[in-house]
Amino acid sequence: MRASGELVCASQQVSVSAALLTRLSASLVPFCESLASRGRFIKHIPSVEPLNPDFFRSQMAQSAAAWNEILHCVAFGSRPRFVHKLRILSSTLQRLDHEFSKAAVDVARAPGASSCWKALDQVHYDFNTCLRETEVVLKSFLRALPIEHLAGFTTEVESPRPRRLRLRPTRVSA
Repeated sequence: MRASGELVCASQQVSVSAALLTRLSASLVPFCESLASRGRFIKHIPSVEPLNPDFFRSQMAQSAAAWNEILHCVAFGSRPRFVHKLRILSSTLQRLDHEFSKAAVDVARAPGASSCWKALDQVHYDFNTCLRETEVVLKSFLRALPIEHLAGFTTEVESPRPRRLRLRPTRVSA
């Protein structure tokens, strides 16, 4: 739409995409945390490769991948490498969701600004890369998960996480 000059429609589609990405992120981040917590308790943990900074476009995601490479070299054993990778993926997904929402607002304010669209494209690419990395880790995890742990893992993933209520102070006097 943007390429054909339909900037208003394109920016509307971006706002819908931002809402959908936030919903996906809200499911994917706790899922990564569940994998990491389950990974602490299974006997044979799958080996993982570190994130490759060359697979990312934004500076923030490249930096996270570089940290994962460093931690991969420092951590001895499959378990800490597995947990570190999932934690970095989880935090990177959260930050990318925030950056995508911010870029979507920028596109809505200035639909003709190419820098806004470029930032949006980078964040979208990086989010997709994290999603694919999570998929690979999940597949290797499921192959290593003992069958007796499968029911508990399924229940944990399918059950909604209780949300913490954040109480905001009000100006109502008692």
